[in-house]
Amino acid sequence: MSMELFDQITSVDLFSLNSQDKYYVGRPFYLNYEKLGILTCDAWKQNVNGIPQGAFLLAFYENERNVSEALLLRVLNPIKLPTDNDIVSSMVEYYKDDIDTSESANKLDQFTRYEFSFSGLECRILGTFYKDDKGHTCFGADVENFFAPNNYKVFKPTPDILEAIINFKSNGFLNQSETDVKFGKVRYSSSARYQQYEDVVPVYVSSQDFLGKRTALFGMTRTGKSNTVKKVIEATVELSNKAPYDLKKHVIDTPFTDNGLPNYPVGQIIFDINGEYANPNMQDDGTAVYKKFQDNVVRYSVLEKTDFKVLKVNFYQDIQSGFELIKAGLIEEAGDYIKNFISVELPDLRDIDPKDKSKVTRFERILAAYQCCLYAAGFLPPTSKKKVKFPGQDTLNKLVKEDGTLNPSRGITFPEAIEWFTTVWKEYQNNEFFSKYQREKGHEWADNDLKAMLTMLTRCKEGQKQPMISGFIKLRMMKDLHTSLEDEAFEKNILQSLREGKIVIVDLSQGHPSIQRLYSERLCQKVFQDSMKNFIENKPNNFIQFYFEEAHNLFPKKEDKDLSQIYNRIAKEGAKLNLGLIYATQEVSSISSNILKNTQNWFISHLNNQDEIKELKKYYDFDDFSDALMRFSASNDKGFVRMKTYSSSFIIPVQIDRFTAEGN
Repeated sequence: MSMELFDQITSVDLFSLNSQDKYYVGRPFYLNYEKLGILTCDAWKQNVNGIPQGAFLLAFYENERNVSEALLLRVLNPIKLPTDNDIVSSMVEYYKDDIDTSESANKLDQFTRYEFSFSGLECRILGTFYKDDKGHTCFGADVENFFAPNNYKVFKPTPDILEAIINFKSNGFLNQSETDVKFGKVRYSSSARYQQYEDVVPVYVSSQDFLGKRTALFGMTRTGKSNTVKKVIEATVELSNKAPYDLKKHVIDTPFTDNGLPNYPVGQIIFDINGEYANPNMQDDGTAVYKKFQDNVVRYSVLEKTDFKVLKVNFYQDIQSGFELIKAGLIEEAGDYIKNFISVELPDLRDIDPKDKSKVTRFERILAAYQCCLYAAGFLPPTSKKKVKFPGQDTLNKLVKEDGTLNPSRGITFPEAIEWFTTVWKEYQNNEFFSKYQREKGHEWADNDLKAMLTMLTRCKEGQKQPMISGFIKLRMMKDLHTSLEDEAFEKNILQSLREGKIVIVDLSQGHPSIQRLYSERLCQKVFQDSMKNFIENKPNNFIQFYFEEAHNLFPKKEDKDLSQIYNRIAKEGAKLNLGLIYATQEVSSISSNILKNTQNWFISHLNNQDEIKELKKYYDFDDFSDALMRFSASNDKGFVRMKTYSSSFIIPVQIDRFTAEGN
């Protein structure tokens, strides 16, 4: 892959390293398109403060008067030299004679000590720096050609050259672009004996890499995933604040300006499973996102809390959403009548053809019975809904009240409607009206859906006269999700906030897992559908970023192949809709492969088992870090990650900076 000219965006002469002998580490003894073997020795390693696993090196081709090519290398592992068998044999003989072979003992002759000091290192070739016909330095992420290994010399980069190399991206270098932000520093190893004596090398990322892209953060608990997410949020806020246009006032054909800024402010929505973004988190010194960006943050909660808006639904007005919440709450409940109830179809009456009188009548009764269940369970109706109306029948009206004045066709109160349905249901098996109706019509007066509703409402199964089951009492545990207010639905308000470039934090920490999934899917569907509608109508979409902590609780599993699920759709179709996806979890294997395959940005910290490493090896060249990712300490190496971003050509080992709430 060809990239921007290196020497046009840096002030560093990369090829000057070839003349700095103190950074020399050895010569290659084998070379191919992918790997290179180096002969090095203890003295050379000591001179450059060690060569840790994962370190970057440069192999210069110097079979010309002016060096014009350098291979970028990553150190993998020690490898065997052709002379190692003889060296080992000699060492064993010395050990048998109990001779101290250490350098300080000075008991070895100079030649033997010299031979013992050599070792081999295997390196991955990450790409090639070269000079074009105009003398400019360019980079390609492969090897076009290689020569005999004796034509190369290998050096460890100086701090300024290393800084240039790791921050060299397709959209520029370091802080020359308005999209670049400092994210951390280079860190090769958990041990820091040698690194403490070297200059800090900052690592920058392009915050544009996160917009409309998929970003994964994998690692065990307390390894710094949340801190990294907060840094991504912070970088996105800084970028969003530079957006030049207002979505309501301007129509721009492209998502970015000429200098890489988003044309419109970026909306961000965080599904906060643990409450650590919406609330002060003492484990992280109270560095909650809302605290730093409180002027631009809107917080929602499933429960009523100070300074939070509430994720509540008016179950009487928003029938489908309310019933979905109820079904989610009852999904683990036992009992056939519960299964029958949650399988009922409650369509929007506006979607039914008014000419189909039979269908309208059927669904009006089912809907009325459902709303009576809500009322019986203690769901307070809105002030505008004092009565319920549905088709009755003269015979049944008189069955309930002899004078027939209790007529639901004209509208009756909820207690009266409950009395009407209860009386009809208790007489359903015995009254001649229902037998005659079935003979004449060819079907029962009450279909299975209405029967399920009446069983729940009356707490009596068909043919019973006295309540024998819990019925509507089961619904009371979801009463806190209901509001009798007639405000606009929270999804509409959240969508508006996101279009304005605000941060919306949805605190789901006090919700049941089924409720967490429901709210998450519902909001994602709302944003996705609105973005798709704008796309079809050729209207602009601002970037909206979705953040998911503990993503394994929400996302489809690895074996789930249903591509119609909203998270799969965002992963596969989100780019064209300017929708970004940032997700964090402990397990790579817990995430659907459809999402993983579409992920561009990766932040990997400590993983503790081979199954996760095996899954990770499928992506980029994380295989190079598989041993190290399992080896280092989850408690002492917080924030130490291997990072691969969209605009960089290779993985970088980084110590992520700490997110703080300073600067309020």
